[in-house]
Amino acid sequence: MEFDVVIVGAGPAGLSTACRLMQLAQKQEQDLMVCVVEKGSEVGAHILSGAVFETRALDELFPDWREKGAPLNTPVIQDDIYWLNNENKGTKIPAFMTPKTMHNEGNYITSMGNMCRWLAEQAEQLGVEIFPGFAASEVLYNQDGSVAGVITGDMGLDENSEPKDSYMPGMELKAKYTVFAEGCRGHLGKQLIEKFDLDQGKSPQHYGIGFKEIWDIDPAKHQEGLVVHTAGWPITDATGGSYLYHGENNQVLVGLIVDLNYSNPHLSPFDEFQRLKHHPVFKQYLEGGKRVSYGARAIAKGGFNSLPKMTFPGGLLVGCDAGTLNFAKIKGNHTAMKSGLIAAEALMEALMEVLSKDDAAESQDLTAFTEKFKDSWLHDELFRSRNFGPVLHKLGTFIGGAYNTVDQNWFNGGLPFHFKDEVADHSLMKLADEANEIDYPKPDGVLSFDKLSSVFLSNTNHEEGQPCHLKLKDKAIPLTVNLTKYNEPAKQYCPAGVYEIVENEAGEQQFQINSQNCIHCKTCDIKDPSQNITWVVPEGAGGPNYPNM
Repeated sequence: MEFDVVIVGAGPAGLSTACRLMQLAQKQEQDLMVCVVEKGSEVGAHILSGAVFETRALDELFPDWREKGAPLNTPVIQDDIYWLNNENKGTKIPAFMTPKTMHNEGNYITSMGNMCRWLAEQAEQLGVEIFPGFAASEVLYNQDGSVAGVITGDMGLDENSEPKDSYMPGMELKAKYTVFAEGCRGHLGKQLIEKFDLDQGKSPQHYGIGFKEIWDIDPAKHQEGLVVHTAGWPITDATGGSYLYHGENNQVLVGLIVDLNYSNPHLSPFDEFQRLKHHPVFKQYLEGGKRVSYGARAIAKGGFNSLPKMTFPGGLLVGCDAGTLNFAKIKGNHTAMKSGLIAAEALMEALMEVLSKDDAAESQDLTAFTEKFKDSWLHDELFRSRNFGPVLHKLGTFIGGAYNTVDQNWFNGGLPFHFKDEVADHSLMKLADEANEIDYPKPDGVLSFDKLSSVFLSNTNHEEGQPCHLKLKDKAIPLTVNLTKYNEPAKQYCPAGVYEIVENEAGEQQFQINSQNCIHCKTCDIKDPSQNITWVVPEGAGGPNYPNM
């Protein structure tokens, strides 16, 4: 199948690219064929975000979004920020002592899954073809090495990659230009960055793992529009922070972000999140409520210093596939959308040139995108927050937070210093016998829960008997290296119980991969200290099915 543009991923970046492309095509009176492929069973099924949403990019894309019924119904009315001293005490921090990037006046509490479903509706009304349930598994290249499109994954293969009765081969989706909008640590984006050396001269990308649960709470405790952020306890062996947003319908959205540069192999981000909910700041709202949804996802937080070159012959990276999240705001949706709008403008100019020649697409690098990006508010916003993450990593949460408050509030991100974090997250892991063991309390089934019951709430499913999508470069490393040196940290960092050390009938230890549990967070691909695990796409429609995240 041939298109003018193929977009991989129906998240905020991909859908914004598609919508703006079609808007521009209508203005130019051009008929474009644009398709979006989405590995989730439906648009929004794999979308997970806090989310407090800033409308700046949406205002540009659809100025009449209110009339069009965008699902933004809960404006933020109050910001509370706490320093959690310990498991029992939290100190509320005055607004003037926190970075202004953490203030949310004019923003909205929303479900980005529902936001993407709405964006998909707008895209289809503009003429975009959207194919959910199709995973882009390979990049298709022209003879000159430029990107020619993607190949979707085969369906109906058994564990040995042999065809079953239900076998359906993948499709070649060819395009003049291909946009990769897969989200954080995109499977194909990772390959493209390496192939085209897009990260040359850049700091390594840095990541966090973000958790989210949705709770129905007592209406008497609900304060619609209240936003709560915290730092400090429980993650004393790492950096990060937590949130609790009071959305609509007596629901709160609660979560924790743990930076993946932590060094203690015994640390379990999932269990840190579970014990967080017992703190009085959170317990006062959650007690008596019911947990209705759970999910986790890696986030790219390297920011400006880690941004790769986003263009290459035949295509480009947008959104979190490139790492456009603004960590100073803990927001990546408006920045992802803006990168998509810029991409669409550059693509339209290139396509008009090709169409005017009535010729096949030239395998050109979209240099116009780079210039438009440099001239945009997106570049300015990311530049002003360039030091936020590196300062926290180098100076710690408390001192680093003080520096960031001064830099953002007094100098608008303009202090003449340039901090960088040049150490990759996975390389910081200590040996197990050099790190403090952590004794996590057992979940009580009321505020805290185990991994398997949590995965159940994510509605995760993969077709039985398919090839494992978690590839080991060396099958011996989990036992001979990771277990002996690091107590196999995959047991701890995976939020879904995918990785286990078990004994076989002979009493020998084995590394077991429960790929059916995988919620596609990509943490294993990032944090494995031996870089031995590669996450690839499973069959289309596999993974979580988030209804409202």
